[in-house]
Amino acid sequence: MAIQIKNSPGIPIYEQIKEQIKVSILTGELHEGDMLPSIRQLARDLKVSVITTTRAYTELEQEGYIVTAQGKGCFVASTNNDLIREQLVGKIEEHFEAAIEIARIAQLTKEELEHIFDFVLEGSNEPSLGRA
Repeated sequence: MAIQIKNSPGIPIYEQIKEQIKVSILTGELHEGDMLPSIRQLARDLKVSVITTTRAYTELEQEGYIVTAQGKGCFVASTNNDLIREQLVGKIEEHFEAAIEIARIAQLTKEELEHIFDFVLEGSNEPSLGRA
């Protein structure tokens, strides 16, 4: 599992760590029972504060992605596919809401928005909204 930190404004480092570990779990790179690096080791490897890695691990545990065994370390939790799916659907809804708000600002019609959605979903090369 390779975690890459970007020094871009807007996304806290702990959030970047948390999201990358989640992706590793959801894609099967990390499996149930796999041991994660210790909080201190991960902080050293990434050259960040222990507080930062602690927060990432704490939130991952609260969300059910990892479990901590006192004195043994942090491990990937057994996957609750329904919980994970529900969380992912929630994220999709958030992104759709943001996209719809932008579409309203741009005064796109429902049909134009659907066309963009289909374009992105199908991975086409060029969206054509029929505007000159």
